Amino acid sequence: MRLRVDNIARIVGMESRGRLRLCGEEMDRMESLDDAWLLAVDGRIAAFGHMTEERPAADRVVDAAGGMLFPSFCDSHTHLVYAGSREQEFLDKIHGLSYEEIARRGGGILNSADRLHAASEEELYDAAMRRVREIAAMGTGCVEIKSGYGLSTEDELKMLRVIRRIRETVPLEVRATFLGAHAVARAYAGRQAEYVDLVCREMLPAVAREGLADFVDVFCDEGFFTVEETARILGEAARYGLCPKIHANELAVSGGVQLGVRCGALSVDHLERIGAAEIEALRGSDTVPTMLPGAAFFLGMSYPPAREMIRAGLGVALASDYNPGSSPSGNMRMVMALASIRMRMTPTEALHAATLNGACALDLSRDFGSISVGKVANFFLTEPMPSFEFFTYAYQTPLIARTFLRGEEFVA
Repeated sequence: MRLRVDNIARIVGMESRGRLRLCGEEMDRMESLDDAWLLAVDGRIAAFGHMTEERPAADRVVDAAGGMLFPSFCDSHTHLVYAGSREQEFLDKIHGLSYEEIARRGGGILNSADRLHAASEEELYDAAMRRVREIAAMGTGCVEIKSGYGLSTEDELKMLRVIRRIRETVPLEVRATFLGAHAVARAYAGRQAEYVDLVCREMLPAVAREGLADFVDVFCDEGFFTVEETARILGEAARYGLCPKIHANELAVSGGVQLGVRCGALSVDHLERIGAAEIEALRGSDTVPTMLPGAAFFLGMSYPPAREMIRAGLGVALASDYNPGSSPSGNMRMVMALASIRMRMTPTEALHAATLNGACALDLSRDFGSISVGKVANFFLTEPMPSFEFFTYAYQTPLIARTFLRGEEFVA
């Protein structure tokens, strides 16, 4: 199949140097092409050029009608397989309860675990597919999905099987993360060490036997899992070839960032509570600091210090944290807007963080995250806009006109 897109006002998010991640000052440099066409052959980008040049033949020609072409978003942190919703906790937050207080009252993750236990795989799949179609229509082409609302071997496997089914049936690129250490299950209240044993001795071997996960994650933070417990879980996961990721420093300076760097974690995510020591630990490492401004927005928390991280030369990523309790949205365009408005990232930095660097946080940037010859043809077209910056500035205007995944138009 040969697809050609003509009359593109500007192709943005190009990467001609083969870089797999952009760091520091280079995050604010945009490679683009005006008045352009693009050719995709068999699902991969084959060529692009100026409209004044001779264009190659195609089986299908799409008119961009003066809109811009962006690489699809790569959302490297979501929890979009879940049962039900948690708007009562939304009211609790309005009435002044903190995230930690809601968790202590039996809400939060444990609330979602109760609901997930009662749901069938089919119910979870149907609900998750509605969310997958939603994020694809909003420009996401790669997505990581975590377990972590099971908190028992049976229910964690149920979640991961749903994620596998999604992966097999949608054109998005999907990665699965085992997050059995998201919280301590109700049945193990007061027996956290025993729950960690369960994760290590029963859950991880079962997940590995079925080949259900690409990554392993742990909520290493105050009130959840300690650095020592996290290190043990990640060490056990390494025996099964699972690459580590860590929920780190959302609620406190937990030591999770430094542990992530020592363990060679692909990413450390959240980072609302980090300072100079954590930034220094990340300098020169391959671990991608991933910020989730949707969670900070929804919970009314402080935002990660994006400017300090970029100034230190780090290559940061942005992700949605799509989940029912602390970030009930997978809109990566809104994530970009929050990054610019609340964390002072430029629109160019925010786009790179949500595309190429997000792909890097999934170990997918060789094939996704930028408009480059040879990469998978995941992109979207916008309505005509006065500038690239308008996309982030007018963050609620419906500007995404058409989305393409693997060189085929996606219709939700």
